[in-house]
Amino acid sequence: MHERRKLYDGSNGAFAKSLGISAAVFSRLNNGEHMGLLKTTQWIMMAQFLGITIEDRKWNVARTDVFVMIETGVQFCKAHAKAMICVDDCGIGKTFTAKYLSRTMKNTFYVDASQAKTRQAFIRLLAKTVGGESKGQYFAVKETLKFYLKSINQPVVIIDEAGDLEYEAFLELKELWNATENYCGWYMMGADGLRAKIERGIANKKVGFAEIFSRYSEKFSTIVPRERQDRNAFYKKLITDVLSANNCDPDQINAIAKRCLANDSGGHIGGLRRAESLLILIREAE
Repeated sequence: MHERRKLYDGSNGAFAKSLGISAAVFSRLNNGEHMGLLKTTQWIMMAQFLGITIEDRKWNVARTDVFVMIETGVQFCKAHAKAMICVDDCGIGKTFTAKYLSRTMKNTFYVDASQAKTRQAFIRLLAKTVGGESKGQYFAVKETLKFYLKSINQPVVIIDEAGDLEYEAFLELKELWNATENYCGWYMMGADGLRAKIERGIANKKVGFAEIFSRYSEKFSTIVPRERQDRNAFYKKLITDVLSANNCDPDQINAIAKRCLANDSGGHIGGLRRAESLLILIREAE
């Protein structure tokens, strides 16, 4: 909590709101108190926000090609208050990278849109994440959110699973960008569904899609090759890089990579989630 506080320019009260606790409780926690201050559910929610887990498995960070691409994009958006869209395959480490950056880069905020698909839920979650007021009238919450994003030094918002946003929620991205132009960076992420959603909206001349795409640099950032041979080489390197960073035996790495690259009937290649599952099975069998 102390390390995360150093990465946030807002007040202690605003930081407390992002954790879902009061300023008074945060002050006492900050002074070393903890007994009886929070309910179990509050501890769990705060741990989730801070990226704390009780699982034995903990992945070391591997600076894969995917990691570097997203890190570079987020840093650019943050430094220049620009917006970008990253659309690529599932299971290549997009979410892991985004969450890591939100925990290690100053004033970097991560929102999982799959957990807040409606307009109200999305704006309120984003407001809470940046330390604004998330309760009360919707209009007031949104106006306060805009104010916070303009008052923080070089903020950047990473919107993961953006393709899950309902139409009305997706439209809010245009208003937020307009209100924070030259103040806040935006980085949208998703899989092929997000690309299809935007392209379909533009083709059908649906209100908002062309404008949002224009504000988000009018292109999709992607890194996974389309040709099969290049895809296989990309995934083999990705899986090898991640498993090597996590001290896996070379024989295990080769076996896992081989099984992940064995395409199914649809030509799908297993990514990092598949690699993790196989690693667990191998280690449990030892």
